[in-house]
Amino acid sequence: MKTKKSVGMEIPFPKDKCEDPNCPFHGSLKLRGRTFVGTVISDSMSKTVTIEFERRVYIPKYERYARKFTKIKAHNPDCIKAVKGDLVKVVETRPLSKTKNFVVVEVMRRGETIGAVIKEENIETDADVLKSAKERKEKIKQKQEEMAKESFEERDDNESGEKPEAEGDNNKETSEEEQ
Repeated sequence: MKTKKSVGMEIPFPKDKCEDPNCPFHGSLKLRGRTFVGTVISDSMSKTVTIEFERRVYIPKYERYARKFTKIKAHNPDCIKAVKGDLVKVVETRPLSKTKNFVVVEVMRRGETIGAVIKEENIETDADVLKSAKERKEKIKQKQEEMAKESFEERDDNESGEKPEAEGDNNKETSEEEQ
């Protein structure tokens, strides 16, 4: 097999080598057709990843756009090794199986699973955004717990003292007085 070949697009050649015949760089797979950029949402299959990307669809009745998501399966060569959370570029190719018509050609940004390695290289990631989101969730959870404690204490106070009469109770008393 060749060690380096042009795939017909300006895509950086991967650093790793592989013996995969369905690799566009090291094998004999030809690229053609559509190109998409999406996020890997599943990498549990062997040499296959599921990629999801957003598209906007115009709805004439409401004169607005709706967000729709498309999921596709793509071949994941050994030299690329895309994992869950990565932002990848996929290109259409001949059918590789019943559902696989695409191949991953580039990892544009690594996901949260290997964020520590990327931080060492000083590449900007979404890890800080994820951290701040987790902190916000923790603060919201703490506030909810505090509110729950306050409402529990208020119930205890009401049980020990006189209970405020509800409007429904007043109607019962008036009906008894009338009889």
